[in-house]
Amino acid sequence: MALARLHGGPLDGQIIPLGDADDKLIVPYSETQVVYHRRGEPQNTGTQDGPTEVDYWFDESLEDINPSDD
Repeated sequence: MALARLHGGPLDGQIIPLGDADDKLIVPYSETQVVYHRRGEPQNTGTQDGPTEVDYWFDESLEDINPSDD
């Protein structure tokens, strides 16, 4: 299983399971979705160096993000 490491945006620093490595991830966030794009090559692709990691960088949110809707 591969892992997606998210950079920037509201999910900065999160690591999520990655089924099929695609160039774009659309991830649910609050009441909207955020879009991350892949950058670089997968890391840790050997059999003895842990799970494969792929870096994804924040691109956009599909709606405005309001972190304090109280």
